[in-house]
Amino acid sequence: MQMTEVSATFRCFGGTCAVLVSGDGADDAVAEARRRLLAWHDRFTRFEPTSELSLLNADERPEVPVSPDMARFAEAVVATAAASGGLVDATLLGAVESAGYRNDLRNPLPLALALRLAPPRGPAGPSAEARWRAIAVNRDAGTVIKPPGIALDSGGIVKGLFADMLAEELAAHESFAIDCAGDLRLGGAADLRRPVQVASPFEDRILHTFELTSGGIATSGIGRRSWLDARGRPAHHLLDPSTGRPAFTGIVQVTALAPTAVEAEMRSKSSLLSGRASAAQWLPHGGAVVLDDGTHEVVDAS
Repeated sequence: MQMTEVSATFRCFGGTCAVLVSGDGADDAVAEARRRLLAWHDRFTRFEPTSELSLLNADERPEVPVSPDMARFAEAVVATAAASGGLVDATLLGAVESAGYRNDLRNPLPLALALRLAPPRGPAGPSAEARWRAIAVNRDAGTVIKPPGIALDSGGIVKGLFADMLAEELAAHESFAIDCAGDLRLGGAADLRRPVQVASPFEDRILHTFELTSGGIATSGIGRRSWLDARGRPAHHLLDPSTGRPAFTGIVQVTALAPTAVEAEMRSKSSLLSGRASAAQWLPHGGAVVLDDGTHEVVDAS
């Protein structure tokens, strides 16, 4: 018997979000997921000074009361930094803003031009300061512990986290798919197989299609968020933690598969930042790597 799927597509998190659910109560589940994603966007955006994230970042107390969702995000920040050896560092908000990413980008720099102007390629590395190590969560007190001056950048981590949180609530449905502006989570009791396409960052074509029933998928790349900084240098939002500058590693996009969207997000960024020689090592569950010469490699699960 063919399943009837309910879906909603809407603007959120600086991109397009979508929720698809089949099974009993699908209409209500989709409506509630949409409501929660829009509410999370308002609370976790760094572009609004009154958002929960902005208020946390501006608070100079060493221990700040937060909501359970914010506490879970802070835990994810520390966990992804540790798992990536410091490559995925969400404490670089000041450096991101200094590079020019202070507002939502409307007209990104064409990728080919950004690459033509980019410095010599090389792998990124962790920050010697490793400021993420100073962050902790006191679950009992409902607080985030962080030294004054450390600000968190929600970025892709929060999108993967919210996709995973919704997946926990939708697991009993026949099938579901959550696209949180590029971070995906699939699942459901019916094990419905879905195509997941990897698009080229250079042109309008599909490079590869994965067929998946469950798990997380995330794509990190420099194609959609690039600009010229105040000195006329090409910049983007994926920084080399060791320098605080945009990383040009020879890779422009990585799609990673993993059991969860947060892990996929960590692996896609780590793969891109680590450079050509190490990229595949970050993709044990499979993925696809696009190099800045336009070629790509599909990595099979190990």
